[in-house]
Amino acid sequence: MAYRKTLRALSAAAGALALTLTLTLGGAGGAVAAVPSPTPGELRPYDIGSVYVSGVSSGGYLADQLHVAHSAVFEGAGIFSAGAYDCAQGSVNTALYACMDTFMPRRTPAQLEQLTRERAAAGRVDPVVHLSGDPVWLHHGGNDRTVDRPVNDDLARYHRDFGADVSYDASSAAGHAWVSPLGTVPCTSTASPYINNCGTDPQRAMLTHLFGVPVSPATAAPLDGTLVRFDQNRHVPGGSAAAVSMGRDGFAYVPKACASAVSTGACRLMVALHGCQQTYGQLGDTFMRQAHLNEYADTNRMIVLYPQATTSLDNPRGCWNWWGYGGDTKYAEKGGKQITAIMNMVRQLGGG
Repeated sequence: MAYRKTLRALSAAAGALALTLTLTLGGAGGAVAAVPSPTPGELRPYDIGSVYVSGVSSGGYLADQLHVAHSAVFEGAGIFSAGAYDCAQGSVNTALYACMDTFMPRRTPAQLEQLTRERAAAGRVDPVVHLSGDPVWLHHGGNDRTVDRPVNDDLARYHRDFGADVSYDASSAAGHAWVSPLGTVPCTSTASPYINNCGTDPQRAMLTHLFGVPVSPATAAPLDGTLVRFDQNRHVPGGSAAAVSMGRDGFAYVPKACASAVSTGACRLMVALHGCQQTYGQLGDTFMRQAHLNEYADTNRMIVLYPQATTSLDNPRGCWNWWGYGGDTKYAEKGGKQITAIMNMVRQLGGG
């Protein structure tokens, strides 16, 4: 793993100038939102060489929880608008008023780092040594009033203190959203479906930081991959996705190059986590279609796993579990029910 991380860092450094030129010259131009119609099926193993995670808002918090809990598996993370690991400390009030707004005091990054070390010593998360050197890409918009900037700053400090390679973009004027050249919401707004277009390509910046400058994305529909629609119940502890506020259906975009029976080299796996009010049950395929990941998946041998949360009595907005709803006291650890379900999916795909 250390060897792969060294090569990735060298690749990212060598490609920095190319990335700058691409973004300046409008490398995302001509992008077309596209996702194939779902094909019913099951997850199966592929030749996976590296695993990454990304997410926005509640999905950003869960992405960080996955990365910390299973840092021996995930080689890096890309996060839009979230705070440090387990900021909420099992309290919805802390989540709302300390880890989104900043009306209440919250634990400092140093305190959360110590908590992480204690959990690692107890085997509840992976040893923190695995976080060192990992690429972590962060984004926070200047018009984001949902997760305050100091909260996002804590996330950057938390990972820097563990020795991660942090790239933090706070230059955008975006509202609270996943930002994409395929987004339909004006840049500075915070409005459904929370996928904003700021005239930039953050996905290219994110992927560059995670594994080196990617091949330019596919720009024409249809894409050549398959969107597999699978039963999440099979991967959830206890067999009931609804019981842990997850939807029945999950999705995985598998590009043709990775699905081939003849192996031509390892593929990457990206776990992509929607935010609140972005579930398949609420918006259909909008997040999968506008996230601008499938287009890169086609040209960069990258499978994209799209797990799905759902609404429930204690989770009416369809958020991922980052404050301990449903009585899940291990929500931020290896034993967390949603974390376990997603890791079961990752392993079924051949990751980890």
